[in-house]
Amino acid sequence: MEKDIESLPYTEFIRELMNPEEIFEKPEPLKGIRVLDVGTLIFGPMVATYLAEFGAEVIHVEMPGRGDTMRPLTPFADFHKGVLAAGFEATNNSKYHVAIDMRTPEGKELIYRLVRKCDVLVENYRPGTLDRWGLGYRQLSKINPRLVYISMSGFGQWGPWTMRPSYDAVAQATSGLIEITGFPDAIPLKAGAWIGDYYGALMGAFAVMVALYWREKTGEGQYIDHPQAENLIRNMDWTWLYIYLTGKNRERTGNRDVAIVPSDIVKVKDGFVAVAAFSEDEFMGLCEAMGRMDLFEKYASVEERLKEENQKVIYEALHSWAKDKTVNEIIEKAEKFGFSAAKVMSSKDQYEDEHWRARKSIWIHEDPIFGELAEVSPVPKLSESPGRIKWAARPNGIDNEHVFIRLLGLTKEELEELYKKGVIGKWDENVPWSCPPKDWDGKSGLFYP
Repeated sequence: MEKDIESLPYTEFIRELMNPEEIFEKPEPLKGIRVLDVGTLIFGPMVATYLAEFGAEVIHVEMPGRGDTMRPLTPFADFHKGVLAAGFEATNNSKYHVAIDMRTPEGKELIYRLVRKCDVLVENYRPGTLDRWGLGYRQLSKINPRLVYISMSGFGQWGPWTMRPSYDAVAQATSGLIEITGFPDAIPLKAGAWIGDYYGALMGAFAVMVALYWREKTGEGQYIDHPQAENLIRNMDWTWLYIYLTGKNRERTGNRDVAIVPSDIVKVKDGFVAVAAFSEDEFMGLCEAMGRMDLFEKYASVEERLKEENQKVIYEALHSWAKDKTVNEIIEKAEKFGFSAAKVMSSKDQYEDEHWRARKSIWIHEDPIFGELAEVSPVPKLSESPGRIKWAARPNGIDNEHVFIRLLGLTKEELEELYKKGVIGKWDENVPWSCPPKDWDGKSGLFYP
């Protein structure tokens, strides 16, 4: 019997509508879409991971032996039973893993056969590399005209900077993001997370969905050129228009928001708190909490608060008031008086926070190979067809038989011949991060729908 949730209060209604405990009972929206992920590191593979979390069948192709460059990278590269790197796991859940040397004639033929059965190909090699190997868009689109082929790169597939290598920090630097981040008299700062990679991949997944929608209408695939740095430029809100209108460079403003006064990070006795009060009512509430209604009488309007000389007075009062308070005291004042405030949370705070646990934002799951793991759950959350994490990143080549025999129809004898030639490979016992844990029986839990 279906639950009657219509009469519930709004937040309870939404919680029941989204119910995290029922995710696996609901359909996957991208089920039936097959993605060939031949990328490496983060920028390419993460596009496929976003699609996998919403139901796409993703086949991640790695080189035999050591596999994807990301496997041994990031801190704690062997954190789980000596074989699972934190960064690789964060970038490659819910995929099938095969090992193919795409540079060999036989390896290239395997890719051709896979492309005939795939809807999307994702790659992030240096521009022209796959084309040189005979695996570029102009070759593969002839094999499968319905193929959506996305090339992820630092600076795009043409232009003066095309052949420059790029990593997240380089993308942040060339986009201008680093230049506007930090305090006016200090050095520019890079964002702590790899936002060029993860946000870039998110927009890459969006572009793939747009192209698949176009294919639904026309029957035609297409090519997508998605540059990392250019994508971050698109994230720079009003910067270019500001330069065009004023001829001035956008300056660093520290933790203050240039459009909202006050909006800043204040130091308190036991940490840091973000405080913001944009509307007139919010600013009045903050002034009342501080016991400084004189500030509201002078600077009630947004226009008055934006004036540089008035900002100085407001921020001096805010910081002076906050320094003797605790985080909880500021947050309690915000709830009582109606302005916005939040603790500057650490990763540990987030991991343990009841809000994120209640929303299943922290996804604790039991993986058949690695046991219990914690992940960040897929977002956004959909009521009827939610995303999910099905399993952790797997050892290199573990799904060869599933893909090559079940999907492509190769025989075991043909597979053995490819192993002997080094065209395909499995995990290397001499390379810990490519291997399954020592106590894994090689069978239990592998999911092949």
